[in-house]
Amino acid sequence: MTDSTSVTPTDSDLAFTRESARGTIAEPAYAGALSFMRRRYTRDLAGADVAVMGVPFDLAVSGRSGARLGPRAVRAASAHIAWSAPWPWDFDPFERLAVVDCGDCFFDPGYPAQVPEAIAQAARDVLATDTALLTLGGDHFITWPLLKAHAAKHGPLSLIQIDAHSDTWEDEPGRIDHGTMLWHAVREGLVVPETSVQVGIRTHNPDPLGFTVIDAREVHLSGPQAVAARVRGIVGNRPCYLTFDIDALDPSAAPGTGTPVVGGLSTFQAQEILRGLEGIALEGMDVVEVAPAHDVSEITALAAATLACDLLCLHAAGR
Repeated sequence: MTDSTSVTPTDSDLAFTRESARGTIAEPAYAGALSFMRRRYTRDLAGADVAVMGVPFDLAVSGRSGARLGPRAVRAASAHIAWSAPWPWDFDPFERLAVVDCGDCFFDPGYPAQVPEAIAQAARDVLATDTALLTLGGDHFITWPLLKAHAAKHGPLSLIQIDAHSDTWEDEPGRIDHGTMLWHAVREGLVVPETSVQVGIRTHNPDPLGFTVIDAREVHLSGPQAVAARVRGIVGNRPCYLTFDIDALDPSAAPGTGTPVVGGLSTFQAQEILRGLEGIALEGMDVVEVAPAHDVSEITALAAATLACDLLCLHAAGR
């Protein structure tokens, strides 16, 4: 049964009261329990197509801290866009997908060495139910344990990374750092660099580890449709994982992040790239590095919530 499109006094607080994991209902953006896109909070994933999970972790940052508050901020901002199907997609992802919010991954920050496995196990628990996972960070380190869980289920993945930084700088085994986790991922065979691509990069790294790099200048000069077409050609029909670091956006569009870099993408360019990827075999996805203490009028959190919703649309379109 599909939810109706209006709210009565008896079905407010949709994070707890909605009866179906499908459909879109309008609820006041200024009130109610703040699940992602007003989806039902539950750990029962029976019948769910996608679970949204927060990972409030920021112990791996090299710049400004605060991304541990990102999942909460993105959920809150999503209330402003949860009342209607996302524009300009021509369908409502919540009609095609049963989506729930399963809350946040738990870990003890007093034992940082145990955190990576806690994140990976939380992801494995979701994926074991044949439910896809949309993760809200948290700093970008979390993508490494998430890739471990996804690669265990789907095999080595093609990676689409939209970011200001390559995050492939060489490191030592066992270190926790949000700028080196993809170096670890490549060494562990979690991703296939030859069919992976980084978009929006605007920092130096002498060794791309085999990734195709589409830097920010190319995005600006060639346009988002051309970039999306190039990404589709690189990834092909392989199972892929998409990670979106909010610092891929220019600081004018996303000031609330730990390591802002000027010259980045506009929200329009980012959305057009995602829309241009329709048809890819998207198996997992995350949006990371929202640090609300550095935000202005919640524009970073709103951008992240909107892009996360676009990822749900992209996943739905590929089914």
